[in-house]
Amino acid sequence: MKKPLPEGKIRCDACPVLCFIAEGRSGACDRYANDAGRLVRLDPLTIVDGPNRTLVPFMSGAEPDDWNGDIVKGNRPFVTAIGAGTTYPDYKPAPFIVSQEIDGVDMVTVVTEGIFSYCGVKVKIDTDRHIGDERDVVYAQGEPVGHVMTSEYGSKMLSLGGVEHLTGGTKKEGRATCATLLALCNRAAVALKIGDDTNACEVIVQAGKAPIINGETERLMRVGCGSATIGMFAKQWLDHVDDVVVVDDHITGVLSEHEAGKQLSLEPTGIKIKGRRSTPGRYFQVAQPGTGWGGTDIEDPLTILGPFNPEFAREGLRLLMVSTTGEQFAYYELDDALVPQPRDLPVALRKSTDLIAENCEPSVCSVLFMGGAGGSLRAGVTENPVRLTRSVKETLTHVSCGGAQTYVWPGGGITVMVDVMEMPEGSFGYVPTPALVAPIEFTLRRSDYAALGGYMDAIKAVSQIVEPETRRVSRARSGHDPASAIHYRWSREKDL
Repeated sequence: MKKPLPEGKIRCDACPVLCFIAEGRSGACDRYANDAGRLVRLDPLTIVDGPNRTLVPFMSGAEPDDWNGDIVKGNRPFVTAIGAGTTYPDYKPAPFIVSQEIDGVDMVTVVTEGIFSYCGVKVKIDTDRHIGDERDVVYAQGEPVGHVMTSEYGSKMLSLGGVEHLTGGTKKEGRATCATLLALCNRAAVALKIGDDTNACEVIVQAGKAPIINGETERLMRVGCGSATIGMFAKQWLDHVDDVVVVDDHITGVLSEHEAGKQLSLEPTGIKIKGRRSTPGRYFQVAQPGTGWGGTDIEDPLTILGPFNPEFAREGLRLLMVSTTGEQFAYYELDDALVPQPRDLPVALRKSTDLIAENCEPSVCSVLFMGGAGGSLRAGVTENPVRLTRSVKETLTHVSCGGAQTYVWPGGGITVMVDVMEMPEGSFGYVPTPALVAPIEFTLRRSDYAALGGYMDAIKAVSQIVEPETRRVSRARSGHDPASAIHYRWSREKDL
């Protein structure tokens, strides 16, 4: 027997929390509210149009001046799952199953906001600075929320979230993890601490923005490792210097020993590098990782040099030392004791350091949401969820998130990854279970939808679901169109 509802409240069944919401108030997620005894969705259903449409304010009280209500002619609309609502408690069809004819093909898009307990973000931070060792714990709000992954070329990588942090730890850890993921996915800045208190690094991360590391804003992503930099700019140094050392935490390069220097007929200089020699002109482990030159812990580049070999070195020998971004550089000449003495950088060499910096891309943070579409979410598409998985793997169904292109991981299930910068702002929500709420859309031909056991009776035309308060946004910067025939196996078969 059901318990009577508290006086003046309604019950929300959009997630497992099952809030009782008083008149004029919203639930714990701030996504649903009680409007005169009626459960209403606070976020707008969002449609992606062509590249020139501006954002329409939600509930502005009037239609925008640049829209006459025609959602078929001109820019083709795509109904996203943003603002659509969920399928919870999972026996129901997806909130919207929309059809429209596209280039003579009757297409269906199934949209739902998935409740993702199994989700996280991968964060790529373009920097040479050392922010933590592999497997170091990442903290937010004092709670562990992830760890440092393997470094990539010119970038540090973090893995944040996941079910172990959301639900496998304390309640406080779960809440901190959920809040961190939500902020990052909605492109807000988040302060993270990496490592333990004795050697911690403070990093502020925001999608599409430069990272701030220990209070300093990063400017440039390295042009390449030390060895690659030698090869790229060897000709710029010819005739202006006798040797060049490009300091790098991973592979420090030495021009006179490098193959590029040999092919340009540079003579040996007798230079000695403190580090583990790899192939000629390439050295590993010249210093410890840090926030100094080339991602090392040094501020004085001469500390990586040993005594010059007098068999090859000579007084007046010219030496340039530079970092992989061109931001740090120093010029030396050997004295009569073959000790490098600092000198003003010649104009010709300054041009080369400027060229290195010019060829570095801006340092930026990238945030990729990653989540698994579970059986409950797939049940909103078909009563036989495994058929949807097979249809995705067979490229009969295309998966998007907020209209943005996703990468669907191979193997079992539907595990997707998407760049949050490609999605409309405010695409993500949360439920206090805790879990993220993220939009996901499945687009396919009507005939293929019927074949996988879809909810055919729930299909509606686009014109039936658009209301004046529907939010309309421009297509992602990549111009991705989920309904384009290029994404589907049947279009390729037709061309054969």
